[in-house]
Amino acid sequence: MVDRSARTARLDDYLAAHDLDAVWFVRPNGFAWLLGGSNVVDRGAPVGAAAAGYDGEFRVIASADAADRIREEEVPDDVPVESVPWHEGSLPAAIADRSPMPAALDVDATGFEDVDASRLRQPLTDDDVDRYRELGREAAAAVETVCRQLEPTDPEYEVAAAIEIALAARDVSTPVLLVGGDDRASRFRSPTPGDAELGEYAIVSVTAERGGLHASLTRTVVFDPPAWLRDRHRAAARIEATAIAATEVAVGRSEAAVDDSEAAVDGSAVTAGDSNRITDAGDVFTAIRDAYDAVGHPDEWRAHHQGGAAGFDVREWIARPEATDPVTAPMGYAWNPTVAGARSEDTHLVAGDRTEIITKTGRWPTLEVESVDVDGVRQRQYDRHAPVVLSGE
Repeated sequence: MVDRSARTARLDDYLAAHDLDAVWFVRPNGFAWLLGGSNVVDRGAPVGAAAAGYDGEFRVIASADAADRIREEEVPDDVPVESVPWHEGSLPAAIADRSPMPAALDVDATGFEDVDASRLRQPLTDDDVDRYRELGREAAAAVETVCRQLEPTDPEYEVAAAIEIALAARDVSTPVLLVGGDDRASRFRSPTPGDAELGEYAIVSVTAERGGLHASLTRTVVFDPPAWLRDRHRAAARIEATAIAATEVAVGRSEAAVDDSEAAVDGSAVTAGDSNRITDAGDVFTAIRDAYDAVGHPDEWRAHHQGGAAGFDVREWIARPEATDPVTAPMGYAWNPTVAGARSEDTHLVAGDRTEIITKTGRWPTLEVESVDVDGVRQRQYDRHAPVVLSGE
């Protein structure tokens, strides 16, 4: 379960700032963020079977057909769960009848203010960070174990099934699971698994979720790769390194823990004085776009989003031109640049004084790349995951 004391301080400030008496979360990631459990019954539904709320105290309102299980299995013993008839109206209506008002809700509903739940979830708390590290480590271990056993004749959907099973054994779900063999990975940026065989190489991209937290990673496996793959993968890795470097600069500018002295970051350093320009998601995007141009692929950024902040959503925000989302710490960041047929992606925990890859086992090969020299970002060395070479025989 989560450290509710950290949530309390943040929520008290939110209620006071918006002159509200309560705030409620019916989306699964909001419920998980507040109390650590799951309100999901129908995985295809945008809202769960219960709402988690805070009005100075933590409360849950749940549909009668799920209340007993949620009370027993999903929330702390000291949090009351109120059961409401499943056949009488909607969950937002049940909240409106039982909550102090005015109140905010994380879905659009009559009588409620909107709440930007993503902003409330940023940055991560110390407790979140500990659980995030564990999720990243286990997700990487599961994905890499499957990837090392692949063969050129494996159909994509069988690879996906094996990854889902490996992660499910660790109580981890897969909201995003992409598998592309040589033909489809070279033509599509988001190859959902099909019946094609892997062929010369494969790209596997996964977002793993547990307890509301999301960690993303990509691994590339090669058997008899095309001649261009090595250079394109290195280009994507350099762009990812630049995104990380730009994120570190933005955090360094906003965190008191980073001053004019240098702090070690994966063997390099972050300096608060690196730039007067990189402060938000739009600035990081600009650095990414400039990096594409510098590595000789100026238009590739247009084919796919570049990633962004990660935590209690696949992406809490995605970096876009002119975006103003704050770059906070400690926070997860999953950048995923692509260069036709190649992709580089991991989830990094960026704090004011350090950066660590949480989707790392230490058992997958890496390559050392240098971030691109773009405006506001000093060049630094980073280890990125490399394609692993398997026998095609």
